[in-house]
Amino acid sequence: MPSNERTIPRRFYHGTRADLKPGDLIAAGYRSNYGARKKASWVYLTGTLDAAIWGAELAAGDEPERIYIVEPTGPIVDDPNLTDQKFPGNPTQSYRSREPLRIIGEVTDWEGHSPERLKQMKDNLERLKEQGIEAID
Repeated sequence: MPSNERTIPRRFYHGTRADLKPGDLIAAGYRSNYGARKKASWVYLTGTLDAAIWGAELAAGDEPERIYIVEPTGPIVDDPNLTDQKFPGNPTQSYRSREPLRIIGEVTDWEGHSPERLKQMKDNLERLKEQGIEAID
């Protein structure tokens, strides 16, 4: 494989606090689970369970954290919020799409990050917010 090509994962995940079922669609056009909670123009997915866990843990709300197995219904592109400068080459396998994601299953056996690690991440996001940077949106 040429060095400028990479393999797109075959399984995708979406972390959230929404209670969804197989067949449901996650679509753009609703309030984001993150940041200023603006209307989302993209839906996000990842090829790694760890990134999906972060998504669930950092999502707004008090509902239980959930990790869904999803399939895109349209084209996906690298998530520039993560891949442009933070993680060049997209090692987090983070993507987004304007088209809905279809829920095909749920991962029920997963372990979240330690309370210390989660606090560290939330503190970092709060510092960025104080600087006027909405790191997750």
